[in-house]
Amino acid sequence: MLKNKSYIGISFIILIFGIYAVPKIIDRIQNDEIVKGDRLDKVSNIAQANNSLVKIGPVPKFELMNQDNIKISNQTYKGKVYVLEFFFSTCPSICPKMNLSMLSIENKFFGNPNFGIVSITIDPEHDTAKVLQSHRELLGVKSSNWNFLTGDKNNILNLSNKGFNIYAGENSKVNGGFEHSGLFALVDKNGTIRCRRDKFGNPILYYDGLDKQGVWDIQQDISILLKE
Repeated sequence: MLKNKSYIGISFIILIFGIYAVPKIIDRIQNDEIVKGDRLDKVSNIAQANNSLVKIGPVPKFELMNQDNIKISNQTYKGKVYVLEFFFSTCPSICPKMNLSMLSIENKFFGNPNFGIVSITIDPEHDTAKVLQSHRELLGVKSSNWNFLTGDKNNILNLSNKGFNIYAGENSKVNGGFEHSGLFALVDKNGTIRCRRDKFGNPILYYDGLDKQGVWDIQQDISILLKE
């Protein structure tokens, strides 16, 4: 008897809920409001933000000598989209892979006058203009907008570590005497560092030049900036 009363009570509650809730649900569906909850709105906002490249800040000022003993500065690339890296020609570890990544980027945008590449050596005492010219030829670089730069070592290391916040430094204990990251910086036509967001909506800051996905990502984002 008690069980029957419990079933009746539960059935009554379900009936009342149906009478109250079902019309509201139907009304939300008819008015296309069923997916406008707060959580979904937040997800939508993140997805929308992911469609645009983040502006990190102005590129640090630099003025260095290229492989032809010509002064090249950040102003030289004004009006161009460019990728910037720190490397050295005798690097026995990550640089060869970075070189291949940059070559693939060069090949994709070769012939576009609004695109360029900047490779700054962190071992300028060895990497003179003449050495960089030979290195450039060895790689088979074709673009006149790809400059290999050298200058004062302390100035370059400060530019890398404090200007871009991309690690580079001397270390006598490692093969080659220097260590550095394999990150690529992306700069737009106005001299602003740009990047995409990760899956959580956070700016990635720089692109991984040692990773195929990172290289693919920066190629896609270069294409976006060239259209701006």
